[in-house]
Amino acid sequence: MAAELAQARHVFLSGRGLPQAWAGQPQWLILETGFGLGLHFLTTWHAWRSDPERPRMLHYVSTEARPVSAEELLRAAQAHPGPPGQPGLASLAGELAAQWHGLLPGFHRLAFDDGRVLLTLCIGDAQAMLRAQRFEADSLFLDDFGPREDPALWSPDALKAVSRFARQGTAIASWNTAQPVRDALRQCGFMLEERDDGLRGVFAPAWTVRRRGPVPERIDTPGRCAVIGAGLAGAAVAASLARRGWQVTVLDAADRPAAGASGLPVGMLAPHVSPDDALLSRLTRAGIRATWSELVRLLEEGRDWRASGVLERRPDGDTRVPAGWSGDGPNESWPANAEQLAAVGLPGDTPALWHARAAWVKPHQLIAAWLRQPGVEFRGGCHVARLEPHAGGWQLFDADGEWLADADRVVVCAGFESGRFAPALPLQSVRGQVAWGPVPDGTADPALPPLTTLPTTPINGDGHLVAQVPVPHGPPIWLAGATFDRDSTTLEPTEADSLANRDRLARLHPAAAAALAGTFERGEVHTWVGVRCASGDRRPLVGPIGPLGPIGAIGAPAAGLWACTALGSRGLSFAALCAELLAAQWHAEPLPLPATLAKALGTQRL
Repeated sequence: MAAELAQARHVFLSGRGLPQAWAGQPQWLILETGFGLGLHFLTTWHAWRSDPERPRMLHYVSTEARPVSAEELLRAAQAHPGPPGQPGLASLAGELAAQWHGLLPGFHRLAFDDGRVLLTLCIGDAQAMLRAQRFEADSLFLDDFGPREDPALWSPDALKAVSRFARQGTAIASWNTAQPVRDALRQCGFMLEERDDGLRGVFAPAWTVRRRGPVPERIDTPGRCAVIGAGLAGAAVAASLARRGWQVTVLDAADRPAAGASGLPVGMLAPHVSPDDALLSRLTRAGIRATWSELVRLLEEGRDWRASGVLERRPDGDTRVPAGWSGDGPNESWPANAEQLAAVGLPGDTPALWHARAAWVKPHQLIAAWLRQPGVEFRGGCHVARLEPHAGGWQLFDADGEWLADADRVVVCAGFESGRFAPALPLQSVRGQVAWGPVPDGTADPALPPLTTLPTTPINGDGHLVAQVPVPHGPPIWLAGATFDRDSTTLEPTEADSLANRDRLARLHPAAAAALAGTFERGEVHTWVGVRCASGDRRPLVGPIGPLGPIGAIGAPAAGLWACTALGSRGLSFAALCAELLAAQWHAEPLPLPATLAKALGTQRL
C-alpha cells in the first residue's frame, strides 16, 4: 500500500512539477475543478507535509457541485496508508472528515496544520464559483472525470473561466486527453503535451492577456507590522499575519490584553439565520467556521469553550429557514424540537431555532492564545496617539511624542477609538452592560429537574443567557444581558441597565430568572460594562484607510495603513474571518469568501 501512495504521488504530482516547483516559495496556490473524493488534495497535502523545502503556506481551492459524504472520503483514502511510521492519506482524510460539515452552497474555508494548509471548497456550479473568486494560481488541476460524467466542467466557457486564474508559467494538468479539451485549452493560451499519464501544459499565450481590473497587491517578503489594539480583532490579525511570516507587535493602552469590549467573562458564538439567507447570515456562517477551527486548535474544550449548541428563541414566532434546508442538513440550524426545548427548561411549543454549530467561549482565552503565537509580541501600556509615514513605513508615537515602534505596515484594531486614525470611517460606539455571577447552590445540580436548574445550553433571542461556565476557582458562573446604548462610552454601571437585564432574562427564560431572583435581591450580581464598535451598516470594516478616510472618501488611502474594526457584538463570529481576509488581500491569496461578500466587509464600500 505504501508503494501505491508513492506511485500516486509520482503520477499525480511529479507530472505537475511538484514538489520541486514550490521549493523555497512563500506560498503555493492551486486551483482544482472537481474535488470529488479529495484524493488530489490529500496527495498534495501529504507531499507538502513530507517536504522540508515546502512553502510556508499551501492554498488549495476546489470547486464541487455535489460533495460526497465524510464516510466516502474516508473509504476512498483507506487504500493509501503511508510508510511505517509516517501518516498516509487515511490519516489526513480523518482530519479532513472532521471539518466536513455544513457544506451548503458557497465557500467553505478548512484549515489544517496550524492554518498553513488552507482548503477553500467552493460548493455549487463551477463557473459561478469561479466568477466569485480571483487569484493567480501556480498550478491548475482539472477534474478526473471526463465530459461524459460532468460535461459542464469541460465546456469551452468553463475552460476559459479556469484560464483566467493562470499567469505566465502556470502549470496545468488533467487525466483527460480528449481532442476537444486540448483544442479549447490551446485557444486559451496553454502549450500542451500529451503523456501516458495524462495531459500536461503551461500557460504561455502568444498574446498580451487583458485582465479585468488591476492585478492584486502581493507581498512576498513579510516584514514588521504594528497592530493597534489587543482585543479579538487585533489578536486575530496578529496571529494570521505571523502565520505568514510577519513580525507583529501588538500595542494597547491597557497593561493587559482583552481590556476593552473583548474582555467579556464569557461570550456566545452563534449564527444569524434568515429565511432569505441574507448577507449577514452567510457572513456569520463563514465566520463561525473560521473561529471554530481556531477554538479546536488552540483552546481546551470544556474549560475555555464548549461546543454546546445554542437555542435561539424567536419572540415573533418566525422560525422559518431558507428554502431547501432540512432537518438532515447540511445546514446546521433548524427549528428546535420539543426534546431540545425541554432540555433547557422551555415549553415544547416555544418558537425557537436550534444551532448545532454554536458555542460559549471565553474571549480572553482565545485572545491570549493568539498572542502567544510565534512572531507575535504584546506591549501593554502603549497608548498610540499619532502615526507618521517614515522611510516607506510608519512610526508610532504616544501622546507625549515619545517613539513607540517602527513598522512597515500598521493595522488599526482599536474598536471605537479606531476613528482617531480614520475619522471618515462611519464608526459608532455602542455601550453594553451585562449581569453575571456564580451559579447559586441548588441550581447547578444536573440531577434536578430542568425547571429548577440553570440550563447548560446557552439561550439567546431578546438577550442571552450563558450558564454553568467553569472557572478556575469556585462554582461555575452565569451571564445574562446585554444592553445596547448607542453613542455612549461611559464604563460606569447603571441601575437602569441592571433592571433592564433582569427584565430581559425574565422574558428569555422565566425559570432561570426565578432561580436567580434571590441573587439579584441580595445584591450578589456582578456587572460588566464594555463599549463595542459598530459601523454604519453593522458589518465589520476590513481594508486600507488613510488619515482622511477610506478609498472614495477625501484623499487617497495611505500606503500600508489598514483597519480591521467595527466587529460590533459579533467579535467572536468575525475576528478570525476578518483577519484571514486582510492577510489574503495583502498576499494575493484566494479569498476565504466570495468576492461579493468580501466587498461587503471592505472599507471601500462606505
